[in-house]
Amino acid sequence: MINEQIRDKEVRVIDSNGEQLGIMSAKEAYFKAKDAGLDLVKIAPNAKPPVCKIINYGKYRYEQARKEKEARKKQRTIDVKEIRLSPNIDVNDLNTKANQARKFLTKGDKVKVSLRFRGREMAHKNVGREVLDNFFEKLEDIAVIDKDPKMEGRSMVMFIMPAK
Repeated sequence: MINEQIRDKEVRVIDSNGEQLGIMSAKEAYFKAKDAGLDLVKIAPNAKPPVCKIINYGKYRYEQARKEKEARKKQRTIDVKEIRLSPNIDVNDLNTKANQARKFLTKGDKVKVSLRFRGREMAHKNVGREVLDNFFEKLEDIAVIDKDPKMEGRSMVMFIMPAK
Protein backbone atom coordinates (compact mmCIF):
# COMPACT_ATOMS: atom_id res chain seq x y z
CA MET A 1 0.00 0.00 0.00
CA ILE A 2 1.26 3.45 -0.85
CA ASN A 3 0.31 7.09 -0.22
CA GLU A 4 -3.48 7.63 -0.01
CA GLN A 5 -4.18 3.87 0.19
CA ILE A 6 -2.87 3.81 3.77
CA ARG A 7 -5.97 4.17 5.97
CA ASP A 8 -4.55 3.46 9.44
CA LYS A 9 -5.08 6.02 12.21
CA GLU A 10 -1.46 5.93 13.38
CA VAL A 11 1.69 4.69 11.69
CA ARG A 12 5.36 4.49 12.68
CA VAL A 13 7.31 6.51 10.13
CA ILE A 14 10.88 5.97 8.93
CA ASP A 15 12.43 8.58 6.64
CA SER A 16 14.49 7.95 3.51
CA ASN A 17 17.75 7.89 5.51
CA GLY A 18 16.47 5.10 7.80
CA GLU A 19 15.90 7.35 10.83
CA GLN A 20 12.68 7.00 12.81
CA LEU A 21 10.40 10.03 12.80
CA GLY A 22 8.09 8.46 15.38
CA ILE A 23 4.39 7.64 15.47
CA MET A 24 2.01 10.01 13.66
CA SER A 25 -1.24 9.97 11.74
CA ALA A 26 -1.19 8.47 8.23
CA LYS A 27 -2.30 11.81 6.75
CA GLU A 28 0.54 13.71 8.42
CA ALA A 29 3.07 11.09 7.26
CA TYR A 30 1.71 11.31 3.71
CA PHE A 31 2.16 15.08 3.67
CA LYS A 32 5.77 14.72 4.94
CA ALA A 33 6.47 12.27 2.10
CA LYS A 34 4.83 14.58 -0.43
CA ASP A 35 6.95 17.52 0.79
CA ALA A 36 10.09 15.41 0.29
CA GLY A 37 8.92 14.47 -3.23
CA LEU A 38 8.78 10.79 -2.31
CA ASP A 39 6.13 8.14 -1.56
CA LEU A 40 4.84 6.78 1.74
CA VAL A 41 5.05 2.97 1.54
CA LYS A 42 3.68 0.54 4.13
CA ILE A 43 6.49 -1.99 4.64
CA ALA A 44 5.28 -3.83 7.78
CA PRO A 45 1.45 -3.94 7.78
CA ASN A 46 1.17 -6.48 10.63
CA ALA A 47 3.18 -4.47 13.17
CA LYS A 48 1.45 -2.45 15.89
CA PRO A 49 1.33 0.34 14.73
CA PRO A 50 2.07 -0.43 11.03
CA VAL A 51 5.50 0.70 9.81
CA CYS A 52 5.68 3.06 6.83
CA LYS A 53 8.75 4.35 5.07
CA ILE A 54 9.26 7.50 3.04
CA ILE A 55 10.99 6.27 -0.13
CA ASN A 56 10.84 6.33 -3.93
CA TYR A 57 8.25 3.62 -4.66
CA GLY A 58 9.54 2.81 -8.16
CA LYS A 59 13.02 2.22 -6.82
CA TYR A 60 11.60 0.13 -3.94
CA ARG A 61 9.68 -2.13 -6.37
CA TYR A 62 12.79 -2.54 -8.52
CA GLU A 63 14.87 -3.59 -5.49
CA GLN A 64 12.20 -6.09 -4.39
CA ALA A 65 12.04 -7.62 -7.90
CA ARG A 66 15.84 -7.90 -7.99
CA LYS A 67 15.94 -9.64 -4.60
CA GLU A 68 13.25 -12.14 -5.69
CA LYS A 69 15.10 -12.85 -8.94
CA GLU A 70 18.34 -13.45 -7.02
CA ALA A 71 16.55 -15.81 -4.61
CA ARG A 72 15.07 -17.79 -7.52
CA LYS A 73 18.50 -18.06 -9.11
CA LYS A 74 19.93 -19.74 -6.00
CA GLN A 75 17.12 -22.31 -5.77
CA ARG A 76 17.86 -25.82 -7.02
CA THR A 77 15.01 -28.05 -8.09
CA ILE A 78 15.53 -31.73 -7.38
CA ASP A 79 14.33 -33.92 -10.21
CA VAL A 80 13.49 -37.58 -9.90
CA LYS A 81 15.16 -39.62 -12.62
CA GLU A 82 14.03 -43.18 -13.28
CA ILE A 83 16.16 -46.22 -14.07
CA ARG A 84 14.38 -49.41 -15.15
CA LEU A 85 15.80 -52.84 -14.50
CA SER A 86 14.61 -56.42 -14.97
CA PRO A 87 15.19 -59.42 -12.69
CA ASN A 88 17.33 -61.27 -15.28
CA ILE A 89 19.63 -58.33 -16.12
CA ASP A 90 23.24 -59.15 -17.02
CA VAL A 91 26.20 -57.86 -14.95
CA ASN A 92 27.47 -55.49 -17.65
CA ASP A 93 24.01 -54.04 -18.23
CA LEU A 94 23.65 -53.51 -14.48
CA ASN A 95 27.01 -51.69 -14.43
CA THR A 96 25.88 -49.45 -17.30
CA LYS A 97 22.66 -48.58 -15.48
CA ALA A 98 24.61 -47.94 -12.26
CA ASN A 99 26.93 -45.54 -14.10
CA GLN A 100 23.90 -43.69 -15.47
CA ALA A 101 22.44 -43.46 -11.96
CA ARG A 102 25.84 -42.20 -10.70
CA LYS A 103 25.65 -39.31 -13.20
CA PHE A 104 22.17 -38.39 -11.97
CA LEU A 105 23.23 -38.55 -8.31
CA THR A 106 26.33 -36.39 -8.82
CA LYS A 107 24.10 -33.73 -10.41
CA GLY A 108 22.02 -33.79 -7.21
CA ASP A 109 18.92 -35.57 -8.54
CA LYS A 110 17.04 -38.40 -6.83
CA VAL A 111 16.89 -41.71 -8.65
CA LYS A 112 13.86 -44.00 -8.79
CA VAL A 113 15.00 -47.55 -9.51
CA SER A 114 12.12 -49.68 -10.76
CA LEU A 115 12.43 -53.38 -11.45
CA ARG A 116 9.63 -54.75 -13.63
CA PHE A 117 8.44 -58.34 -13.25
CA ARG A 118 6.87 -60.02 -16.29
CA GLY A 119 4.90 -63.24 -16.37
CA ARG A 120 6.25 -65.97 -14.11
CA GLU A 121 9.01 -63.70 -12.76
CA MET A 122 6.48 -62.65 -10.09
CA ALA A 123 7.11 -65.99 -8.36
CA HIS A 124 10.77 -64.99 -7.77
CA LYS A 125 10.58 -61.63 -6.01
CA ASN A 126 13.69 -62.52 -3.99
CA VAL A 127 15.74 -62.46 -7.23
CA GLY A 128 14.49 -58.93 -7.93
CA ARG A 129 15.42 -57.88 -4.40
CA GLU A 130 18.96 -59.22 -4.93
CA VAL A 131 19.29 -57.26 -8.18
CA LEU A 132 18.27 -54.03 -6.40
CA ASP A 133 20.72 -54.77 -3.56
CA ASN A 134 23.56 -55.34 -6.07
CA PHE A 135 22.60 -52.12 -7.86
CA PHE A 136 22.75 -50.12 -4.63
CA GLU A 137 26.11 -51.71 -3.63
CA LYS A 138 27.62 -50.16 -6.77
CA LEU A 139 26.40 -46.71 -5.65
CA GLU A 140 26.68 -46.78 -1.86
CA ASP A 141 29.82 -44.58 -1.88
CA ILE A 142 27.80 -41.57 -3.17
CA ALA A 143 24.18 -42.47 -2.33
CA VAL A 144 21.78 -43.42 0.44
CA ILE A 145 18.46 -45.22 0.22
CA ASP A 146 15.58 -42.78 0.50
CA LYS A 147 12.83 -45.45 0.34
CA ASP A 148 13.50 -49.16 0.70
CA PRO A 149 12.47 -51.54 -2.12
CA LYS A 150 8.72 -52.05 -2.12
CA MET A 151 6.31 -53.86 -4.43
CA GLU A 152 3.93 -51.67 -6.43
CA GLY A 153 1.81 -53.88 -8.68
CA ARG A 154 4.15 -55.81 -10.98
CA SER A 155 7.24 -53.72 -10.18
CA MET A 156 9.56 -53.31 -7.22
CA VAL A 157 10.50 -49.67 -6.61
CA MET A 158 13.37 -48.14 -4.62
CA PHE A 159 14.37 -44.46 -4.27
CA ILE A 160 18.01 -43.41 -3.93
CA MET A 161 19.25 -39.91 -3.13
CA PRO A 162 22.73 -38.37 -3.05
CA ALA A 163 24.62 -38.69 0.23
CA LYS A 164 25.28 -35.37 1.93
